[in-house]
Amino acid sequence: MSKRTDSNVYTIIFAIIMVLIVGSMLAFFASSLKPNIDENKRIEKQQNILYAMGVNENDESSANFVSTAVAGEEFAKYIKKQIVIQGDDITEDDKAYLIDVKKQQSLAKEGKERKLPLFIGEKDGETFYVAPIRGKGLWDAIWGYVSMDENMIVQGAYFDHKGETPGLGANIKQRYFMDDFIGEHLIDESGNFKGITVAKGNNDPKNQDKTDYEVDAIAGATITGDGVSAMIKKDLALYVPYFKSLKK
Repeated sequence: MSKRTDSNVYTIIFAIIMVLIVGSMLAFFASSLKPNIDENKRIEKQQNILYAMGVNENDESSANFVSTAVAGEEFAKYIKKQIVIQGDDITEDDKAYLIDVKKQQSLAKEGKERKLPLFIGEKDGETFYVAPIRGKGLWDAIWGYVSMDENMIVQGAYFDHKGETPGLGANIKQRYFMDDFIGEHLIDESGNFKGITVAKGNNDPKNQDKTDYEVDAIAGATITGDGVSAMIKKDLALYVPYFKSLKK
């Protein structure tokens, strides 16, 4: 009697076997590739931080990181200190750039004290303080790094996203948008934190006024722009006590 291969039992058994085989293969490849994936993420964070403080390979219009081949060397050259702020405690940690900001935000929502990494760099005789930020865009997560001087005046910024609309919200990582933040003040003359609003209908489209706490919005990307405004105001406000301590 020939074996029937069109029965429901055969189909179910075959499906189970294939799922087990494919699942095992995916698990094996994921495990094998994890060191490479982790290394790429590490280098990317270094590139992001360096970009925010002006260490990059930009041309006249496009945004370009330093190459992966030299990212580690450049990071060690320009980043002089990495600190972790947790409440009143400030500690040095040369792996602070590996802190998962998303996880720290989740801890804060649970009422726990989060860790705030801050990267202190030097370039051309100037000191830069680079802080990571993370928020929500239209479709998914958005994040970035903002470089400031001791007065919380923005010296550079880098933004990225997981799934914003191409040609619209995805343009937060375009140089013309990121460059608008350079020179913007985050606190007023009285020391009150104001943040920066990505404003639709901004009265300063050429971005000449750096004390209006606004930059021009991206056309057709209102919700993504609101997300950028929110993460700047929410995350960078947490660093105000540290910057005030620099004045003492």
